[in-house]
Amino acid sequence: MTFDDLNLNTPLLSALDDMGYTNPTTIQRKVFSVVMSGRDVCGIAQTGTGKTFAYLLPCLRQWKFSKDKNPQIMIIVPTRELVAQVVEAIKSLSVYTSLVVVGVYGGMNINTQKLEVEKGLDVIVATPGRLYDLALNGAFKTRGIKQLVIDEVDEMLNLGFRTQLKNILDLLPAKRQNLLFSATITDDVEMLIDTYFNDPVRIEAAPTGTPLENIIQVAYNVPNFYTKVNLLELLLSTDASMTKVLVFAATKQLADQLYEQLEAKFPGTAGVIHSNKEQNHRFNTVKQFQEGNYRFIIATDIVARGIDIAEVTHVINFDVPEVPENYIHRIGRTGRADKKGIAITFIKESEKESQEGIETLMKYQIPIKELPAGLVISDVLTEEEIPKVFMKIIQVQAPKKEDSGASFHEKSAKNSKVNFIVKKKDRMMKKYGKPISRGQKK
Repeated sequence: MTFDDLNLNTPLLSALDDMGYTNPTTIQRKVFSVVMSGRDVCGIAQTGTGKTFAYLLPCLRQWKFSKDKNPQIMIIVPTRELVAQVVEAIKSLSVYTSLVVVGVYGGMNINTQKLEVEKGLDVIVATPGRLYDLALNGAFKTRGIKQLVIDEVDEMLNLGFRTQLKNILDLLPAKRQNLLFSATITDDVEMLIDTYFNDPVRIEAAPTGTPLENIIQVAYNVPNFYTKVNLLELLLSTDASMTKVLVFAATKQLADQLYEQLEAKFPGTAGVIHSNKEQNHRFNTVKQFQEGNYRFIIATDIVARGIDIAEVTHVINFDVPEVPENYIHRIGRTGRADKKGIAITFIKESEKESQEGIETLMKYQIPIKELPAGLVISDVLTEEEIPKVFMKIIQVQAPKKEDSGASFHEKSAKNSKVNFIVKKKDRMMKKYGKPISRGQKK
């Protein structure tokens, strides 16, 4: 099946042809006809299945020119990177039309974004917090929204956007088409669907937990952190096929630490992105990677879903993610557009439990490879890896109150006197042998 078999108009077909796309993916093929029918849709698909085009193609196919400056299509995504990615995709698909798209997100000047929105637009792509702020500020009216798309809704709820999302949904007109896409359908997602959607059609294509067929997965059992660093350096030094490598780190601190070590070894070819980095730095890093100036970038999970770069050759999990679904999202960055990809995971003994959780989810056992012959096994341990010695603490039982004696020796006779009151009459009797009186009363 080709895109010519779908009910697309000439501008969209021409744009797809310019981009070199000829065949729709499974999710794109399944979603198109349902969205065109006007039904609400709940799409369940993991990263790398082409779900961005799955909702954009039918939405843009139904778009009609209007003099109204308010948006007709609203697309909500969890991260800034994803906003930029979706805006870029819309611009590429609408190059032969007059459609206007604007992307807005936090971390940028809201007044600048407000002015841009007020000029007029057809499609608004936004993160929930900034979208709600602009709606309250009167930058645009929601009355003209015909289609609402919520992408990566599970990640949006994980990031704490539940309140903003509900506030936005309450502002929208009741008569609209809702499209929701998620890798996992949690109880929170179900509640959102039940409250705001109208009997949606559920479309499932490569749900999370299904390893993509065009991704080769391998793993190495590695004893400690610094051996992981040595292994990463060795693979990058000896494997010429690693031309576009995405390295995932568990934390921002680890990402920075890895970058410092690898930048020294591979100067000018490495980048790092995480939520603490400024927006311009993040966008520039992705751009340099996309253009091939950076051979690899180090990223955290929170920005992983916003990185949609073609031809990522390898994904390296420097650590095993604790949440099994995150592993699927990570490796889904490679093996896109029907091209082969390779996912490599470094596993320490303490990460075996997380590995088992991932394999249970996928119903697939990741093949373990022997460590390369030239690898230097480090004997240096991090603070977390140093074995902790626990001393047995013996509790000394305090003696019972009745069993305890005096704190000091007995007082001497001299010091053991007790004060008591002596009457004057008794004192006089002792001194004079008779009571002393003032004389007989008259």
